[in-house]
Amino acid sequence: QAAIDCCERQAITVDVHDKERMKNLVQSSIGTKFSSRWNDKMVEMALQAVLTVARPSSSSSFGKLSQMEVDLKRYAKVEKIPGGEIADSTVLKGVMFNKDVTHSKMRRRIENPKILLLDSPLEYKKGESQTNVEITDENDWNTMLKMEEEYVENLCMEIIAFKPDIVITEKGVSDLAQHFLAKANITAFRRLRKTDNNRIARATGATIVSRTDEIQESDLGTKCGLFEMRKIGDDWFAYLDKCEDPKACTIVLRGGSKDVLNEIERNLQDAMQVVRNVVYNPKLLPGGGATEMAVAMSLRRRGQKEIQGVQQGPFMAVGDAMEVIPRTLASNCGVSVIRAVTALRAKHAAAAENEQCWWGINGDTGDLVSMEELGIWEPFSVKVQTIKTAIESACMILRIDDIVSGSKKK
Repeated sequence: QAAIDCCERQAITVDVHDKERMKNLVQSSIGTKFSSRWNDKMVEMALQAVLTVARPSSSSSFGKLSQMEVDLKRYAKVEKIPGGEIADSTVLKGVMFNKDVTHSKMRRRIENPKILLLDSPLEYKKGESQTNVEITDENDWNTMLKMEEEYVENLCMEIIAFKPDIVITEKGVSDLAQHFLAKANITAFRRLRKTDNNRIARATGATIVSRTDEIQESDLGTKCGLFEMRKIGDDWFAYLDKCEDPKACTIVLRGGSKDVLNEIERNLQDAMQVVRNVVYNPKLLPGGGATEMAVAMSLRRRGQKEIQGVQQGPFMAVGDAMEVIPRTLASNCGVSVIRAVTALRAKHAAAAENEQCWWGINGDTGDLVSMEELGIWEPFSVKVQTIKTAIESACMILRIDDIVSGSKKK
């Protein structure tokens, strides 16, 4: 119960985000990591990627503010390409994938292309079971070949009827189909991963079609501004860039070696998770031990004023326990712990009950500073979760020895 009280009280010291705040927030999460030299770049990329992918989820719209759905794993793909500088990394307004066009004569750069996504093969279907055909007349042999060709030609004609510029399929494209498509000036890609296909669908507004005879005009994706093949290192990459309002993106990371890239990717993941937490719950709390101290004070006040007898114990104890964070911060910077914590406690005690007090400890110098000035903020959801977990685990440990076996968890 103490936990719930303190969380409610916590929600006071909360500030809704804006771009600058968000930057400070992410900065404090990746400031000490390997990529800190390119911090601004990283922060910008993480912000851009998450805000691109974020969209109000369809499931939870009970009149209240619908929860944001941020599916980083599926829609923010990190492509790691060795070589180049780390500073060359970007977040595309669209998608890229490591494929070359199937036919050398196809166009390699198209502006405002219409994109058709398939997951059916553009080649002659082989039978499910093994079939043997005996042919007695040589003309029949030609007829059979012709039938196969006509089948493929039909597939292509159904596609060409909609005049797409790019056809992307998850299955194979036979030589014949390539020929027809190249003739109609359509660029084709084959054997694309399903995940990539979903990403392209989100970015370009296309629908993935599973049979060529079911294509509709509305299934074509038109939101892409530029299609281009670019050669990076030894590989060709297809870029679908400059999409309007893409809901998926590709993060292109460049760097000297594989290890560097992996490290950068991990740091970027951390940064994106921080942004995601804040997008889910757009509130921030001050860091630097300020929140903990505020909670400690409010719990103690509550314990002393409103609660008599034995019940005071837990409130006071949790209040004392919360002070461990400012205390640790103070001892890390090597100042006199007792003085620093006492001064901080005094600051918070001086603040009126429902007033926001953002004083905390500066981790470098050990002085007391307002966190507002330093720009040290943490996501609300993380802080509250930590407090809940801590108090629940404490209850759990106490319960083991039947000390508080009678206490109901509210």
